[in-house]
Amino acid sequence: MSTAMNFGAKSFKPRPPDKGAFPLDHFGECTAFKEKFMQCLRANHFENALCREESKEYLECRMERQLMAREPLEKLGFKDQTEEKPASQPQAL
Repeated sequence: MSTAMNFGAKSFKPRPPDKGAFPLDHFGECTAFKEKFMQCLRANHFENALCREESKEYLECRMERQLMAREPLEKLGFKDQTEEKPASQPQAL
């Protein structure tokens, strides 16, 4: 009969995820966006790159309704889909 004594073992301290917890959508405020995204995934054999617009709309819905922290879309992987304002060009006279 042997007992394991790990005097040098570090204790595990859980820490929250980097982005925090995401509240559930109890009132179904973003269900239509989620369903549109899931339909796109199924139609495209779960190739998520083909459903980026639907994913973006779903995340925007969650941010607008405070179901997740507001983040710039660029930080969520949508830099190529954000609207950039064109730089004003000087007019020739």
